[in-house]
Amino acid sequence: MEITSSTMVKPVCSVPHPLDGEKVPLTVFDRAAADAFIPTVLVYPGPAPSNEAVKEGLLRAIAAYPHLAGQLALDDHGRRFLHVNNEGVLLIEAAVPVDLADVLVDGRMAGDAEDLYPTIPEENIGAALLQIQLNRYRCGGLVVGICSHHHAADGHSMSMFFTAWATAVREGKDFTTPTPFLGRARTSVPRSTPAPVFDHRSREFTCGDRDSYAVVPMDRIKNLTVHFTAEFVADLKAHVGARCSTFQCLLAHVWKKITAARELKPEEFTKVRVAVNCRGRANPPVPMDFFGNMVLWAFPRLQVRDVLNSSYGGVVGAIRDAVARIDDEYVQSFVDFGGVADANGEELVATAAAAGTMFCPDAEVDSWLGFRFHQLDFGTGAPSAFIPPDLPIEGLMIFVPSRKANGGVDLFMAVAEEHVAAFEEIIYSLD
Repeated sequence: MEITSSTMVKPVCSVPHPLDGEKVPLTVFDRAAADAFIPTVLVYPGPAPSNEAVKEGLLRAIAAYPHLAGQLALDDHGRRFLHVNNEGVLLIEAAVPVDLADVLVDGRMAGDAEDLYPTIPEENIGAALLQIQLNRYRCGGLVVGICSHHHAADGHSMSMFFTAWATAVREGKDFTTPTPFLGRARTSVPRSTPAPVFDHRSREFTCGDRDSYAVVPMDRIKNLTVHFTAEFVADLKAHVGARCSTFQCLLAHVWKKITAARELKPEEFTKVRVAVNCRGRANPPVPMDFFGNMVLWAFPRLQVRDVLNSSYGGVVGAIRDAVARIDDEYVQSFVDFGGVADANGEELVATAAAAGTMFCPDAEVDSWLGFRFHQLDFGTGAPSAFIPPDLPIEGLMIFVPSRKANGGVDLFMAVAEEHVAAFEEIIYSLD
């Protein structure tokens, strides 16, 4: 691979964006998000659009999302904010002297995926919040590696941006700039007398038991890919015996199987940290096109014996009940907690698990099932593959719409080396 250029690119607008120059305080939702760059890699077989067309589309789309062209900065009190200073997006171009078909095997890259996206900065303050690498292969294929900082936006927001970018590439000068809702402060208005009623410090900012989890050498954690066909998902839903979403039934299934593979004691408790989009759960609701962070977490929790012996419907019910508890009252309590912290001059920082952490007996799940991959068409078709980053934490899983011809869902999951064989043996069993 040869890096052919590395430059900061900026949207060129005839009229400055109303937020240009603003110093936007982080909301309590921003601060609960991981202080990390999140990599995403999309694969487009040749012939793919030219780098110039992709870059022009990027500059048209980014104009509607000015936070992504800004930087994280610190105020006089050492608190973080988003500086909407139009410093731009880091854009790297690379030439790869092989054909894409030689290195893309069953939806995974044969080499190190880390080479396909910009090197994640060691220091987040002052770094470009959006960094992109265009990897052009000998065959004309294109692999787009993207890193975006989570304090700028959650996955739902980035999906909106990716869709706008792809549309801008396809439509060129006919592109109509979207007008997402950018009122971050309006998502986090505490009551006149803030009254938090839940333990948000441990739930959102220290994640409960994380201090008690073991940390092991990284080579003991294996990244697995499991493909669930559309037919398997349909059979699974029928097995549940009640109406449920694809996410709920698959999470119940994987929770059962990983719990069995771990051979935990029946009386132990196991829980799953489930990301919940709160836009529609707030009162009043926040527009779904809000660009920023608005995710909290539910924690379905059961004894091992109940996970293994309960019906699928019973486990789905536990997941559904936990998610339902993230309601308007819970969201307002969380916002009030942030208001109290602000009044006390406290800088809230989410505690991330270290690489090598074993979540066992617990797990954490993120769903990208709402990610609109079919809309990420630069003009020559939707991406043929999504390459996840290596998951460095045992028990972490991501559900993604499969790019295989038969549809379905792909599960990317980090599993302890000693549990891999048992997990792979039972993952397609509905017993």
